[in-house]
Amino acid sequence: MSSTSSPLAAAQLCYENVNGSCVKTAYSSGPRVILYTVFGFGALLATFGNLLVMISILHFKQLHSPTNFLIASLACADFLVGVTVMPFSMVRTVESCWYFGRSFCTFHTCCDAAFCYSSLFHLCFISIDRYIAVTDPLVYPTKFTVSVSGICISLSWVLPLTYSGAVFYTGASDDGLEELSSTLNCVGGCQAVVNQNWVLIDFLSFFIPTLIMIILYGNIFLVARQQAKKIENTGSKTESSSDSYKSRVAKRERRAAKTLGITVIAFMVSWLPYSIDSLIDAFMGFITPAYIYEICCWCAYYNSAMNPLIYALFYPWFRKAIKVIVSGQVFKNSSASMNLFSEQM
Repeated sequence: MSSTSSPLAAAQLCYENVNGSCVKTAYSSGPRVILYTVFGFGALLATFGNLLVMISILHFKQLHSPTNFLIASLACADFLVGVTVMPFSMVRTVESCWYFGRSFCTFHTCCDAAFCYSSLFHLCFISIDRYIAVTDPLVYPTKFTVSVSGICISLSWVLPLTYSGAVFYTGASDDGLEELSSTLNCVGGCQAVVNQNWVLIDFLSFFIPTLIMIILYGNIFLVARQQAKKIENTGSKTESSSDSYKSRVAKRERRAAKTLGITVIAFMVSWLPYSIDSLIDAFMGFITPAYIYEICCWCAYYNSAMNPLIYALFYPWFRKAIKVIVSGQVFKNSSASMNLFSEQM
């Protein structure tokens, strides 16, 4: 087979005239265009899709609720992944070189970890919120208030930012791996090296919240099933007004829990390959091929672009909000008080 038929161009150096430069194995023009298109689309969708989510929730008063504030904050984390992480990772993946300097490499790695863990924390708190809402819908408004939501949002940002900064700016992540770190981080490289201890902590930081979410959503759907059977059994009987109201509230909360449950499942599916790959590399001597690692990374990155699509598919109010924003009606004085719900709540 001739060399021109290979998707990879001949090996070069990232910096031809610099000693210690990384080897560049960039894709040839055809695959490069395809990869830039795919990755660029993901970055744009993560950026503008989550921006629409934030604008919708913050602008329309009808959407000002503890749950939606958590969703807006989650969208902010995904938005920042689309702005500060994905565009630079795209260049690194396609060109196989890092052209943005060592300092920005550390910042980029820190942002990557912080914003992704922030998303995980947000989803964990959203799961707790949905559990309370479905299991005790009438008492829920007094338990999960805006102030409680604010505390959850603060924790979802402060803890990941502090953790990521401590790991990557103190050099603690590569203790015992200095030689490997020196080899991988040639000029034009930006590869985070994390020792076994920190990888194990990272994995547990992913696994424990994930396990909590699985347990909570398992209970949510058991309760939802029981509620549905109860409504079905009493459907032919005359309901009091209080029972009817409770049924409507429970149905609304179950519907919201289902949509957010899909969001949680999407996060788990997107991030599980990367988490497993990191664990394998740390304990088996970094045996994963570079292209497998990049696939795992981009599966995780694309999760930031998926949530707005999930909201658009399952939330009629979000579709209506998008139309109002895109059409420019959002600039009208009365738009903030617009009714986005076509059905009676």
